[in-house]
Amino acid sequence: MRHEDLIPHMCARPLLEVRHLSLDFGSPRGRVHALRNVSLDVPAGQVVGIIGESGSGKSTLGYTVMGLLPEYAQITAGSIVFEGRDQITLTAQARRSLMGDRLSMIFQDPTNALNPVRTIESQMIDIQHHEQGNRSAKRSHALDMLKRVGIPDPLSRVGNYPHQFSVGMRQRICIAMALLVKPALLIADEPTTALDATLEVQIIHLLKDLQREIGCAILFVSHHLGVVAELCDHVAVMYAGEIVEHGPVRDIFHSPGHPYTRALLECDPGRIKQRTRNLPTIPGEVPSPLGTKTGCIFRPRCTHAFDRCVHETPGEYRVAADQVARCHLLGGAEIVTV
Repeated sequence: MRHEDLIPHMCARPLLEVRHLSLDFGSPRGRVHALRNVSLDVPAGQVVGIIGESGSGKSTLGYTVMGLLPEYAQITAGSIVFEGRDQITLTAQARRSLMGDRLSMIFQDPTNALNPVRTIESQMIDIQHHEQGNRSAKRSHALDMLKRVGIPDPLSRVGNYPHQFSVGMRQRICIAMALLVKPALLIADEPTTALDATLEVQIIHLLKDLQREIGCAILFVSHHLGVVAELCDHVAVMYAGEIVEHGPVRDIFHSPGHPYTRALLECDPGRIKQRTRNLPTIPGEVPSPLGTKTGCIFRPRCTHAFDRCVHETPGEYRVAADQVARCHLLGGAEIVTV
């Protein structure tokens, strides 16, 4: 059975189709395999979360989809098909025409995402460069969006500079800028990391309401499992540059099929029932992305590993109707891909 057949009821063809994507970074020590054989679908109007430990490749995947890669990055295999067109084969000009229009992004740090020497007004007007209309119309559109994201008295504050806003307000401004152009796909790279718990809840509810209103799809990168459970429809679990499990968020959180997913969920502080000074961790370390790997990438840290895990890379096995995982322990289940 093909990977594309996993979600036939959601959309005839997903808005975004990532297929067998591999990405390397050049380094003095050799090729760094940041992404390996990654396949992922983002249906139109859906929110797909990506979770995993730091260094698992979550943000790298988001930046690769956006085309925001350094010169020393090289896509070695695969495709990124957005709205029926492979982004990898597009010219630079064609890709630029999509960014800030059909594709938009919220970055992790709002302080670095905004230009410190330009007013919010000028930045929000410039981001509408794809839109028709004069400066006055674009300014009015910007003011309306600032009001919708909860910026108080936007008419008097739109002329302010980023440093005149709190971190939470700056992130609201970044969300306003990202959604101002009503993109088909929004990539959110850990947009609540710099915020405290109260602001995080507010931002997630805001993002959820605006997503429903605009109808865009979201690829949501986060290490916060509670946020993913609240916001996302589907979730992909990344480990060391690979997607080891993906499916509906309820299935993944209630019945994880991969040992890494189970270990990750067990480390969630929200699931701890008793008071403790010691938070659970996954023993061992994420493997180095240097060199060629054989067998299961999670094997050195897995308590269930056996001989087959050493020599054979696991394929995707069906855990539930729309849930699959890469684990030899599921060898008796239906094979989806090899």
